[in-house]
Amino acid sequence: MKVDIKAGYKNIFRSLQYRNYRLFFAGQSISLIGTWMQRIATPWLVYKMTGSPYLLGVVGFAGQIPTFLLAPFAGVFVDRYNRYYILIAAQVFAMIQAFILAYLVLINNIQVWEILLLSISLGLINAFDMPSRQSLVVDMIEKREDLGNAIALNSSMVSSARVLGPSIAGILIALTGEGTCFLVNALSYIVVIIFLLMMKIDHVRVTSKSTHVIKGLIDGFKYTFGFMPMRYIILLLALVSFMGMPYTMLMPIFAKNILHGSSHTYGFLMGASGVGALCGSIYMASRKGVVGLNKIIALSAALFGAGLVAFSISHFFLLSFGLMLIVGLGWTMQMASSNTLLQTIVDEDKRGRVMSFVAMAFMGTAPFGSLLAGWLASIIGAPRTLMLGGISCVIGVVVFYKKLPEMKEIIHPIYVKMGLIPEEVTGLETVTEIPASPEHEIDNMLMK
Repeated sequence: MKVDIKAGYKNIFRSLQYRNYRLFFAGQSISLIGTWMQRIATPWLVYKMTGSPYLLGVVGFAGQIPTFLLAPFAGVFVDRYNRYYILIAAQVFAMIQAFILAYLVLINNIQVWEILLLSISLGLINAFDMPSRQSLVVDMIEKREDLGNAIALNSSMVSSARVLGPSIAGILIALTGEGTCFLVNALSYIVVIIFLLMMKIDHVRVTSKSTHVIKGLIDGFKYTFGFMPMRYIILLLALVSFMGMPYTMLMPIFAKNILHGSSHTYGFLMGASGVGALCGSIYMASRKGVVGLNKIIALSAALFGAGLVAFSISHFFLLSFGLMLIVGLGWTMQMASSNTLLQTIVDEDKRGRVMSFVAMAFMGTAPFGSLLAGWLASIIGAPRTLMLGGISCVIGVVVFYKKLPEMKEIIHPIYVKMGLIPEEVTGLETVTEIPASPEHEIDNMLMK
């Protein structure tokens, strides 16, 4: 059987046919390298200054707690106003934050409390950045069937940055110090802002502003968590982020104390996670349809959790490096498949709010996980803390897996109505109605 490599290549990158998405992809690809350099340099700087696992957790908490608190309100804001301008403003403020951090470190006048304050400010910015960025992708893609590919390519550029960013950061930290990483990140925002301004977004959907903000927030919550597939996908994301993602915050401890390495070791481990993530995102981009994404969510989350458990007991660099590949692969596949599935079935007028709850699950729960992991690591050690996180992820997958048959019955008829799959694929040819909306499901439960 002859494989058409050229056709496969075009299929993977088919979303780049749209000019706006090409500009978005190019700008974000550059900026995200700087973002990951800052993400790597910040905990390394804190650990070098303090030597405290607990303060590592505190910094992680400070940087992400604003997302948890503000994301739902930011989602309402994104649904009510122009998401394109919101994204540009978020990039500008993030650039200013990075320049301030770079200046303080380069003049050797940085204090831990200043890092905490700047981390909080970045968390405030990210609360608006993530839902606006995720929602805007839909406005760049003209064909709905290419949406999943665009989301997967988003994951691929994040994954590529996770490979390059930590590697470059590890070298620059060793040669010039953490301040250079922060400066490079600040300069990278200039590129993404220019590319965003070059885009021509003239069909951004803005819903009615007459609804009260609190009512809009309540409606978004009922819609998101009243719909069974959305509820379980987001809850699994939240669990994995809470119990599993703090591994990035604990990595300096593993690099320095467990593997007896340096900043290079730290950079290579984080880079390995990025390589695995890149492989996962390329696979997701090569998929042509949405069928089977729910199973991929379960499999990839299980892979992530098992990888963390195995990494926690490794004392050999090469083995740890390979396990980080698996961890990165599992996390990116779960995030990309979850995002694609949610973006496909969500109602347009509630997209920003749903994406804000995804931001809460992905970034908002992580600060609590970082705080817990930092506290546990100071008591039972980083390896046992990471093992506990991995086991918790696997348990969550078991619960999610049991719900897959019910999720399939609900989602497949929706795919049929949208024309994404032929009706005979579902095996439900006799179905004539699409499942009720989340609001209707809640109303029915209340009436009963």
